[in-house]
Amino acid sequence: MLNSSLSELSAALAGGKLSSVELTQMFLARIARLNGALNAFITVDEERSLECARRADAARLHDAVGPLNGIPIAHKDIFCTSGVRTTCGSRMLANFTSPYDAHVVERFAAAGAVLLGKTNMDEFAMGSSSETSWFGPVRNPWDTTRVPGGSSGGSAVAVAARLAPAATGTDTGGSIRQPAAMSGISGLKPTYGVVSRYGMVAFASSLDQAGPMAKSAADLALLLNVMAGFDERDSTSLEREPEDYARDLDKPLAGLRIGLPREYFSEGVDTDVAARVCEAIREFETLGASTVEVNLPNTRLSLPSYYVLALAEASSNLSRFDGVRYGHRAAQYRDLLDMYCRSRAEGFGAEVKRRILIGTYVLSAGYYDAYYLQAQKLRRLVARDFAAAFGGCDLIMGPTAPGTAFPHGANTDDPVQMYLNDIFTIAVNLAGLPGMSIPCGFDSRGLPVGLQIIGNYFSEARMLGAAHRYQLATDWHARVPTETPL
Repeated sequence: MLNSSLSELSAALAGGKLSSVELTQMFLARIARLNGALNAFITVDEERSLECARRADAARLHDAVGPLNGIPIAHKDIFCTSGVRTTCGSRMLANFTSPYDAHVVERFAAAGAVLLGKTNMDEFAMGSSSETSWFGPVRNPWDTTRVPGGSSGGSAVAVAARLAPAATGTDTGGSIRQPAAMSGISGLKPTYGVVSRYGMVAFASSLDQAGPMAKSAADLALLLNVMAGFDERDSTSLEREPEDYARDLDKPLAGLRIGLPREYFSEGVDTDVAARVCEAIREFETLGASTVEVNLPNTRLSLPSYYVLALAEASSNLSRFDGVRYGHRAAQYRDLLDMYCRSRAEGFGAEVKRRILIGTYVLSAGYYDAYYLQAQKLRRLVARDFAAAFGGCDLIMGPTAPGTAFPHGANTDDPVQMYLNDIFTIAVNLAGLPGMSIPCGFDSRGLPVGLQIIGNYFSEARMLGAAHRYQLATDWHARVPTETPL
């Protein structure tokens, strides 16, 4: 059961082979056994999870239920959950319990899914390695001396180590796709606005997007069917007709045109990563797809543009955490201003402070035009590159990250090197496009390699269909870390 797909678990529940309570107990027992070594979860409430499972079992007896009814999932600890603390991996919110549920949490609860717990993450989603959490670093189940990627590292590890069948994540500059690649799972960042951000603690509002993380593309389609939908409480939520994201799973790849950006296969990409990605693309050709070279000339500008815009928005969004209404408050202070200063200094970690300082600087009166407005212009150029590329292809493919999982502490003293881990994912967020990562092999050290698939706006079903056909022909997505045997 631990290695089963969501469809298989759903069929087992529908056929009476096991109950949701039994399935939930199975995963809770695995979390209890392995989480101490992996640190994937911040909060687990067994009593609440089992009560939710009992309700799902009762609903199945009396009502028509959906495919996710009774299936346990984990939520990244950036989604507000009523009655369960939401920490964002920060001391600032270490004891915060939200009075309401995020839109994504509501949707899964309405579908009958069982909340297993809240997963660990880089503090306020700021990081590429899941090392900045106040609750300690998350460890990669393929090699616990290495990082799992970030910021959704806890969710990625929970799925990779089979502590949960599926999980939610958020992606501001690659924070679903990059940990999916480094942890050997599948992860999808939808088109900006397809999934509501209501109740998702903001990092950079024009870039943040929630998405699903699971073992396979078929599982991602089932999860996105629940997550997607208009929400009037989110001004950036798109009002569109509902669609079935699983509709193209059985569609053959004949006629599919894959664009290969020369910028994604240049120097700086690990040799093993490039080799595995090229092998995956050849497999797509075997399955009937064709390839064409495309140009994304402003890829090199996406990184500086992103780290101006994202940090500027972070500076604004995190100003609300001042120790007054909620969040950490210093025990001793002289006056109101001193309380603000001490509370924020104690509550935020080093990486968050660094980003707030930079963001405040680029928004300051003397530098706004030189940095922030210039970055917005570069963002438009990046989006235009993609628009031109999609004139000649249906999907774009390349490496998700330039390398595989690196050792803990390797980049903590070099922020620029850490930021470069997102060089291939950031442009997708700047343009608001959908992107996903699926496993496509391993490097010489036995670490997972991720293939990134980028689509045009609202082409999630096509992306998932292509990924599913590839996964039917390969088994990389079904591999389980040897350090966490079933």
